[in-house]
Amino acid sequence: MAHHHHGDHQAGHHHHDHTDIDWNEMAPLLEAQAELFTPLYEHAMAWLAKRQTEPGLVVDVGSGPGVVACLLADTFPGARIVAVDGSAPLLERARARAERRGVADRFGTLAGELPDILDDLDYPADLLWAGRSLHHLGDQRAALAAFAARLTHGGTLALQEGGLPARFLPRDLGFGRPGLQARLDALEEEWFAAMRADLPGSVAETEDWPALLTAAGLRPTGTRTFLLDLPAPTTDRARAYVVASLTRTREGLGDHLDADDRATLDRLLDPDDKASVYHRPDVFVLAAQTVYTAARTK
Repeated sequence: MAHHHHGDHQAGHHHHDHTDIDWNEMAPLLEAQAELFTPLYEHAMAWLAKRQTEPGLVVDVGSGPGVVACLLADTFPGARIVAVDGSAPLLERARARAERRGVADRFGTLAGELPDILDDLDYPADLLWAGRSLHHLGDQRAALAAFAARLTHGGTLALQEGGLPARFLPRDLGFGRPGLQARLDALEEEWFAAMRADLPGSVAETEDWPALLTAAGLRPTGTRTFLLDLPAPTTDRARAYVVASLTRTREGLGDHLDADDRATLDRLLDPDDKASVYHRPDVFVLAAQTVYTAARTK
């Protein structure tokens, strides 16, 4: 799902007044972000591999285009991987990726509405990964209970939520009012709250993830935050991601910015301007993502 506080919602969410997200339209950006964030995910996987050794079945809940599902396949070479998502086109991409990476023989997909579609799994999961997908479900508490019900005795649920908003630019850009990204974050928070409120069956919860995992009948076993640190001068791939991310923000939230910030963002996105993110040497990507683990003990 939207791979993104929410990690990086600039990338993972479709900003419009309505909050329906066209995941298929988002696919290239979701893929590019997850690929860029691979070093972060690899650290998370190494940490997980110490907590759940040799799982037989690993399920990626809200897998999107399958970048992380394929990393799970690499991390657990003895496991069968099932990518579960509400979007069949994204699962097509996941299948194609598994083929390219030579893991298709132990890679399955399951398309349908979460969390109910999990009832269609053939057997319980030893490891269930939910990467920034839970927050797209209206009743997160009920969804966690459904996730927990699909785990084996001794199985692990790994929940990726929270972290810090990504940073791409210095506080003072040399033009405009300093602190642009913090102001974009504030708008993002309002957008995110509206997105959550508009979900079917939406329930407001205190986002105490270990407490919610406990309420689902699981025993919290750890919390760890992983860093993506791609300093300036950064790679072309990181720069392209920053361009795409800020472009989405401009399209979705631009109307909510004051004139000065809108002008600053427009300048940052002008390929002909040497001070834009296309050219400036000080562009970087710094992000932190948090993973919570819990075990099924009864």
